[in-house]
Amino acid sequence: MTIDVGKHSARSVHPAPPRSRPVLILTVVLVAALAINVETTIVNVALPTLNSALDASTRGLQWIVDAYNLAFAALVLAGGTVGDKFGRRGTLIAGLLLFAVSSVGAALCTTTEQLVGARLVMGVSAALIYPTTLAIITDTFRDPKQRAAAIGVWGAVTGLGVAMGPILGGALLETFWWGSLFLALAPIALVAVLGTVLFVPASGTLPGTRLDRGGLLLSIVMLGALVYTIIEAPDRGWASTPTLFGFGVALLSGVGFVWWERRVDDPLIDVSLFTNLRFSAASGAVTVAFFALFGFIFLITQFFQLLQGFGPLETGVRILPVALSIAVGSVLGTRIAVTRIGTKVVVFIGLLMLTAAFAWVAVIDVDVPYLQVAGQMILLGGGLGLTTAPATDSIMGVVRPEQAGAGSAVNDATRQIGGTLGVAVVGSIFSTLYIRHLSDSPLLSAAPEAAQAVAREGLAQGLQVAAQAPPSMAGALRDTVNDAFMSGLHAGCLTAAAVCLVGAFFVLAVLPAHPAKVMPV
Repeated sequence: MTIDVGKHSARSVHPAPPRSRPVLILTVVLVAALAINVETTIVNVALPTLNSALDASTRGLQWIVDAYNLAFAALVLAGGTVGDKFGRRGTLIAGLLLFAVSSVGAALCTTTEQLVGARLVMGVSAALIYPTTLAIITDTFRDPKQRAAAIGVWGAVTGLGVAMGPILGGALLETFWWGSLFLALAPIALVAVLGTVLFVPASGTLPGTRLDRGGLLLSIVMLGALVYTIIEAPDRGWASTPTLFGFGVALLSGVGFVWWERRVDDPLIDVSLFTNLRFSAASGAVTVAFFALFGFIFLITQFFQLLQGFGPLETGVRILPVALSIAVGSVLGTRIAVTRIGTKVVVFIGLLMLTAAFAWVAVIDVDVPYLQVAGQMILLGGGLGLTTAPATDSIMGVVRPEQAGAGSAVNDATRQIGGTLGVAVVGSIFSTLYIRHLSDSPLLSAAPEAAQAVAREGLAQGLQVAAQAPPSMAGALRDTVNDAFMSGLHAGCLTAAAVCLVGAFFVLAVLPAHPAKVMPV
């Protein structure tokens, strides 16, 4: 790791914080991070229920997922920087309180549009919480090996969130109404608020510090335009005028952001970090991993519940292998990466495991045995843990302590952009092939036009049309809908596998294995 002292005076160097309660501090921020991760996965297990309860189309379901991603991604760099500039404890408390309030609001929604709005607010709160948790860890654990271990545990919490979200969501759905999924998150956030007040030390503002408003505005426009355009592209068309315009706005604001950050004395983030491959290549690896993961989870919950007939709780339990393997991979990955083996090999192997997992899923059929799916999930989760935790440690090992929040925000932005792109691209491929398969079916073509239109809206609607058909046609129509879904699932997984394979060889080519030696100054 190199030290850039060009335009940062001595006042920008943070002294190491007291180490009296590092375990308690770590525990508190892990609870806060857990709330965010549970919220992300708890929604996915509820998609089939929301499909029926709110009469949400496939596009509506995508927006329920992506509204959160949009707000999170657009504001995450701002949220991380606010913590750096004005105190991480206060930022964490504010984010957790907003998260609790918006969770209660989401539980009371009665329409798809209202829930999308509540999810937007939850995304704003996540933008304040998530980068702050990682920044606090990085600032608390300054020793590289201790930091790597703490980040490994932080990455393992992602796995626990993946596990707890579907299981908690399934149990609540089978006992209460769907709004209980969001209501249950508020107490977790409030417990984290109490822990933050009691155990997380205050971090004061630096003398003379000020918020880079120009960079803040440009970052919001850049990330917001990029994520919104990706979300809308499947419906508008990837080569349509609105899509090209949106990407143009993101590109121009990105160029403007870099230009602005290079000329101000106290920038939102030191953009020269992106010339360090330990930072930029690792960010690319995280983007690839979450592209694949989010696209997969969007489809696999519908596969378990609607095609294999499992209830929400049964679905949550069946997703447990991927969650636990993420946790194991995260802890092992960071431990191995600090040895002679280095980050490059660990992340490369992780992406190869993801490639193999998605390629394997791409050949399953509707009646696949669960043990086979469990093996695929273990391979997938292990690959994700080996990829993301060491890559995150690589990113955070490059940034200075006073910009830990901004560095964490970049890591989180890559996760959200990758995840949003995964849902958009994989969802677009799925929808295209699903609709095409149904359109090519002579059996469905014989049905009334209204029934055909309903069936094309999504899997739940297609199965509903099949269930309402005359008995002589119902079984064949259901098989047609099943085949249409599986064709989309297979194509989406092959796409994810190809992206992970390209990412693996990119990492092998450019990601440094170890930090550069620090020269005496």
